[in-house]
Amino acid sequence: MEHEASMLADPHFWVNIGGLIFLAFAGPKLWKAITQMLDQRAIKIKADLDEAQKLKDEAQALLGEYQRKQKDALREAAEIVETAKAVAQRQAREAATNLEAALARREKLALEKITQAEAAAIAEVRREAVDVATAAARKLITASLTDARASALVDAAIKDVDQRLH
Repeated sequence: MEHEASMLADPHFWVNIGGLIFLAFAGPKLWKAITQMLDQRAIKIKADLDEAQKLKDEAQALLGEYQRKQKDALREAAEIVETAKAVAQRQAREAATNLEAALARREKLALEKITQAEAAAIAEVRREAVDVATAAARKLITASLTDARASALVDAAIKDVDQRLH
């Protein structure tokens, strides 16, 4: 008993007993407050994580949308380039066709002018030939025709004209 009596007289023992009694009465309340605080902190962390996940999902959606828009823009740009190339090729073909047509028209006009010039030259040569032949025939006729023979030819020509008119 002496050991027990010495234990009851020891102030450390009573401090320990008081601490145990305090923990027995205040422990559940403290435990409840601590767990409530930790639960609230866990709820806040979960809410922050949910918000972060929501923001991440929104960012992913925006990224996907912008990537799609970029792909659409690139596809549209490629279509514009292809269309521009096709238009340029078509215009080049049209220009070549128009150039060929213009050259053909000019060639035709040049050939027509050459033909007209040839016809004019031939007509001029014929006129000159007729004039030379007429002059030569006049000289020949005047040199070989006598006055009596000239009168007979004129009379015959008058009769011929008279018969043709009546």
